[in-house]
Amino acid sequence: MIDKGKTLRLAGIVRESIVDGPGIRFVVFCQGCPHHCQGCHNETTHDFEGGYDCEIEKIIKAIDENPLLDGVTFSGGEPACQPKAFLALAEEIKKRDLNILMYSGYTYEELKNMAEKDDSLNGLLHSIDILIDGRYDYTQRDLTLSFRGSKNQRSIDVKKTLESNEIVLTEKF
Repeated sequence: MIDKGKTLRLAGIVRESIVDGPGIRFVVFCQGCPHHCQGCHNETTHDFEGGYDCEIEKIIKAIDENPLLDGVTFSGGEPACQPKAFLALAEEIKKRDLNILMYSGYTYEELKNMAEKDDSLNGLLHSIDILIDGRYDYTQRDLTLSFRGSKNQRSIDVKKTLESNEIVLTEKF
């Protein structure tokens, strides 16, 4: 049972996307980002006071309405700034056998370091399948990259990375 008091601060959702990860995806855009990357295409998500609160239960209900989904994408804003709520959402998504891709302006190494002091972030990191990491760098912009905006960003297979204790990039993109 989902704790009905758990909410996420959202900028919005997209019920079906093919540009935010492999397959048909439900995308959760959180509100609030400390990075302020120059040229960010989601600039309106930076303000932590913007957006709206949404109960996790409502997001799960919307996900359940589409049997064609391949997975769920956490985007932003910066999902790592709301680790407790995103972990609760991830736990429910995993019960539905959907994969999770998360975008973060933090690198994997930064997230791993932060997770040592934050059980929720550690749990979230262990719940996601693919991490697109690193701040968007407009000087390295590359429109040919799948699901990434700049060449410095990596597409990491989180499960294999955690198992091997070395960065393992996804083979597909």
